[in-house]
Amino acid sequence: MNPQIRRMILDLGPLAIFLPALGIFGIFKAVAIFMVAVTVALAIGYGFERKLSPAPLFTAIVVLISGGLTLYFKNETFFKMKPTLIYGTFGIVLLGGLYFNRLFIKIILNMAFELDDAGWRKLTLRWALFFFFLMVLNEIIWRHVSTQVWGYSKVAMIGLTLLFALAQTPLVIKHQAPGTADGGKNAQQ
Repeated sequence: MNPQIRRMILDLGPLAIFLPALGIFGIFKAVAIFMVAVTVALAIGYGFERKLSPAPLFTAIVVLISGGLTLYFKNETFFKMKPTLIYGTFGIVLLGGLYFNRLFIKIILNMAFELDDAGWRKLTLRWALFFFFLMVLNEIIWRHVSTQVWGYSKVAMIGLTLLFALAQTPLVIKHQAPGTADGGKNAQQ
């Protein structure tokens, strides 16, 4: 199986389990099921890759902590704030890396494409700002809608993320590293 497809399944699989569980069992049982699903997905990912990728590991830790607090205190607010914490952290890490001349997004996306430094900087800034947008959006949604609607808003946020990623295509094309625009054919000549 293609590693990118496998990663996507492992990242989205727990959410695909959480949403029906939320509708059937309610928030507290759904959170417990989600915690198990995230742990299993992390273990399967490790089994295939023989390493723990930073973003899924961080997400799993936040899920386990926020889920644990939600179940212990019987207060769903902890779990609803989980995306806010994740998106905010990703945004801060990207901006901090940009400030200290560390392009963390390059490490993650370098397998997909190669850009010149200006392109990586612009892409980093755009993704950081987008994560802050998602952070604020999650805060607005969970404070103003039912738990069920909040749960399904996660699917909408995935859709927004895919649209945002596609909207970056012109930047990626414009800033392709020299020798990669032709798929690397001329680099071998």
